[in-house]
Amino acid sequence: MGQKEEVKEREKIFRPFQVNQDLMNLTGKKTLFMHCLPAERDREVTDEVVEADYSIVFDQAENRLHIQNAIMIKLSE
Repeated sequence: MGQKEEVKEREKIFRPFQVNQDLMNLTGKKTLFMHCLPAERDREVTDEVVEADYSIVFDQAENRLHIQNAIMIKLSE
C-alpha cells in the first residue's frame, strides 16, 4: 500500500508471501487469521482467507476502534 506506481512489480515480488488457503493449511487446526485492515484482497490475502470462519479481522478492527477512542479520550483530558 502506498506505492501505487510500483504495483505490478511489487505484486510479482510479494506473491509468494500472500496469505492464502494453502499457507493457512500449513499452520495447524487452531490458527486464527488477523489483519489490521484495510486489506488488499487477492493481493496480500485471498478473499477465501478473509471470509473464513478462522478469520477474526472484523473483531480485531472493532477492538482497534475502542482502543483508538480510549486514546482520544485520554489525550483530551
